[in-house]
Amino acid sequence: MFFNGWDAIGRTLLVGLLAYIGLVLFLRVSGKRTLSKMNAFDLVVTVALGSTLATILLNQKVSLAQGLTAFFVLIGMQYLIAALSTRSDFVSRLIKSKPQLLYYNGQYLHHSMKKARVLEVEVLQACRSDGIGSMDEVEAVVLETDGKISVVKQNPQQDQSTLTNVQESN
Repeated sequence: MFFNGWDAIGRTLLVGLLAYIGLVLFLRVSGKRTLSKMNAFDLVVTVALGSTLATILLNQKVSLAQGLTAFFVLIGMQYLIAALSTRSDFVSRLIKSKPQLLYYNGQYLHHSMKKARVLEVEVLQACRSDGIGSMDEVEAVVLETDGKISVVKQNPQQDQSTLTNVQESN
């Protein structure tokens, strides 16, 4: 229970080192997108990679070659889906959410906030984090596709096209 022998320790050290190196190499080859700010799809791939690494390390029935193949499949699929989403609006809509307007022109958009499960205090916290002391200074608050809350300050000369696009998607 506490010690299974030096063979198991040696295997864990060797396979762990090689699996880690393989994972880092696959991630470097796959590009920055694999490690970018995560949407739900990216989070699933990241969790699956971690689970695969743990399985390779601790399950003696899983060979290093099988584990590296699993890494390749997961990262390859993530790369393929990301590439398809940049070329196809349909695929993009399937895996990515749209930005969601939470506050606009002095009004909280409660329906949108309820749908996104965001509270007023979270909107206020995002504003304070951006150094804004009053909601009078805020034109809009947007829940971005990666879950970050962005604050757009009041600006009389601002081009309204960006906010109009977000507003139309809600």
